[in-house]
Amino acid sequence: MSTSNTNSMPLVSVLMPVFNAEKHIFVAIQSILDQSYSNFELIILNDGSVDGTQSILEGFSDDRIRIIRHANNQGLITTRNELVHLANGKYIALMDADDIADSSRLDEQVSYLESNLADICGSDHYSLFEPTGRLKRSHQRCSDPDIRALLTVCSPLCNPSIMGRTHLFKTHSYQNDIEVAEDYALWQKLSLAGACFGNIKKTLLTYRVHPNQTSQTKQFRTNDLTLKLQGDYLSGLGINPKLRPKPTIWTSRLIVGPQFLFSLNRQISNISFVANSQIYSRFQKRGGWLFFPITRAERALIALIAYLMGKLPKKL
Repeated sequence: MSTSNTNSMPLVSVLMPVFNAEKHIFVAIQSILDQSYSNFELIILNDGSVDGTQSILEGFSDDRIRIIRHANNQGLITTRNELVHLANGKYIALMDADDIADSSRLDEQVSYLESNLADICGSDHYSLFEPTGRLKRSHQRCSDPDIRALLTVCSPLCNPSIMGRTHLFKTHSYQNDIEVAEDYALWQKLSLAGACFGNIKKTLLTYRVHPNQTSQTKQFRTNDLTLKLQGDYLSGLGINPKLRPKPTIWTSRLIVGPQFLFSLNRQISNISFVANSQIYSRFQKRGGWLFFPITRAERALIALIAYLMGKLPKKL
C-alpha cells in the first residue's frame, strides 16, 4: 500500500488522551511519528497533568501534532469524547500514552478498513508487564461473529490497538456514566448497532501493564460494571441475562451452558468452534488436573454441537 498521500485532510486521526504520563509519553508519541503511513494527525489532549508531561509534549515540533490542554482534570470519558469531536480524519485510531505502536500499524489498519473488511479493527498485541519486563503475545479471535459473541464474556478487542470509521465514534459516544470499562461498553453498543468488527493477525502494538493503569487501580469497580454490561448486552441480543456464563457445578452447567450457547448461535451466525469453546469454559470451575480431561471433553462436545447448530438455516 502506498503511504505517500499528502492531502491536507488527514485520512487518520490518532487520538491520545494523556494524564501524568511523563514516564512513557515520549516513546508513545515517537512510535506514531515513526509510522510508515504518514497521512495522519495526532491529537493529544493533556487532561490536567501535574507532572512533567506538558514540557515533554512541547518538545515535539512535528506539524501533524495538535496539543490541547485542560487546566484541570476532566476525566477519561470527557477527554475521549472531546478527542472524537476534534477528529478530522476518515478513520480514528486510538492510542494510549503508555503504549508503543509498531511502525506498520496505521498502514496495515488503513489497508484493512479500505478493503471494507470491517468498520472497527484491532490487532494482536504484546503485553509488556512492568517492572518484570515479561512480554506476552496475544492471540485474538479475528472474525466479526467471534468478536461479537465473545463480547458476552470479555472484550476481545485491545482498546489502544483500535482503528475505526470516524462516523461511528461520533454517532456512538463513550457513556459518561461509565468511569471504567468504557471501551467494552462502546464495543457492545456498536455491535448491537450493526457494526462489523475484525482483528488483524499481526502484532501491531505493545500494551504496557503497570500498577498505575485505570484497569489496575479500579479492578473491583471494573468487575462489577462488567457484569452489568454483560447483562445489558445479552438483553440487547434477546438472550436471558440469567443465562450469563459463570462458574457452575456440572449438574447445572450441562443445562444452562448449552442453552446459552444454542441461543447465542441462533442470534449470531458462524461463531467458530474455538470461540464457542472459550465461552463455554466460563461455565466450568477451575479444577485439579485429575478432572481436566473430562472437563475438556465436555467443553469440546458442547462447543461442537453449538457450532453445528450455528450453521443451520435460521428458519430451522
